[in-house]
Order: sequence, then C-alpha cells, then structure tokens
Amino acid sequence: MTEEELDDLFDAICEGDRDTVVSLVETAINNKDDVSVLLNEAMIPAMGEVGNRFSENIIFVPEMLVAARAMQGGINLIEPILASSGHEPIAKVAVGSVKGDLHDIGKNLVIMMLKGAGFQVEDLGVDVDIPIFEEAVNNGYKILCLSALLTTTKDEMRTVINHFKDWKNVKIVIGGAVITQEFADIIGANAFGADASEAVKAVHSCIAA
Repeated sequence: MTEEELDDLFDAICEGDRDTVVSLVETAINNKDDVSVLLNEAMIPAMGEVGNRFSENIIFVPEMLVAARAMQGGINLIEPILASSGHEPIAKVAVGSVKGDLHDIGKNLVIMMLKGAGFQVEDLGVDVDIPIFEEAVNNGYKILCLSALLTTTKDEMRTVINHFKDWKNVKIVIGGAVITQEFADIIGANAFGADASEAVKAVHSCIAA
C-alpha cells in the first residue's frame, strides 16, 4: 500500500467512512500487502487521533462511535490474517459489564477502541459474574476491564477486585458513567478510564506498570 493509500485509510477512519475503510483494506489484501503495515501505520494512529480529538472536545461520543465502527470494518478483515501469521497483539484484554448491569454501549465502544489500538480483546458481555472473568484470566486475558453504569451495580467491581487481589499479574481497569478516580482508588483498581479513549490509556498504563 502506498503512502497516499495509507493516508486515505487514516482519513477514512477518522471521518467514520466505513465503506472506504473496507474497500481500501480489501484492495490491500487482494494485492497481498502486509496487513500489519496497515494496522501499525494507518489504523492504530487513526484511532489514536480520534481519541485525541475526543479528549480535546473536538468530537463527541457519536463521532467517536462512528469512527470506531469504521475501524472495526477493517479489523474484521485483517484479524484472521494477523492470527494466521502469528502476529502478536500488545496484550490480551477481557471486557465485561459487571454482574447485574445490562448496559453495553460504553463497553462496546471501549472494545472497538482497544482493538483499534492493537489489543486482542475478548467481549465477555453483560451481567458478568466472577467465574466468567476467572475463565478469561485462565485463558490468558490478564487485564480485565469492568464496566458499570448504575450506582446499584458499581460495588460489584469491588467484589471482582477482591477476588483477584492475590492472583499473579492480573490487572483490573474500571470505568462507566457512575465511576470516578476516587472510587477506583478506594476499591483498589489498577486503573480508571473516564471514557473509551481514557480506557485505552488506562490499559496501556497497566502494561507499563
């Protein structure tokens, strides 16, 4: 893929143009281009730019969601190729809304942003109980992202953190509309993400720690 085409892919993701993203990625695959170059030189930087624009209030959740969905269109095409080539993700992250919480819009956006940042992500769904988180950890997902949108369910995060506090190398990131940094500190979370963009940074901080 030429520099111009990489720039076009970058721009298409930032603009949320899913059709163009899919078309460019399909062309690259048909030309037997190295899809890891697409990921590392256009797709991941594009989602980083989207995250920066969101943090600076240049764009808002609807625009970020559209961009993430455009990115996902390309990810869906290259994931099988990357997997078969032995491409190593940055880390394996499992994401789920805690027990009793059935909300998934924020969770799904975090998942798309994490995939766009180069992580291997397992979507555990909603109303996730400890045995499901435990199974994910046993399958190699040592970073858990917990989501809660309700004050009545956020204390379930404390339960999950207490369960894993003595597990080696398990890191827990929490977020959601009712979650604050103060609450994260109180219950002993490893990191807190105020929104989907910040969640990606929080996961990166767990790797660096």
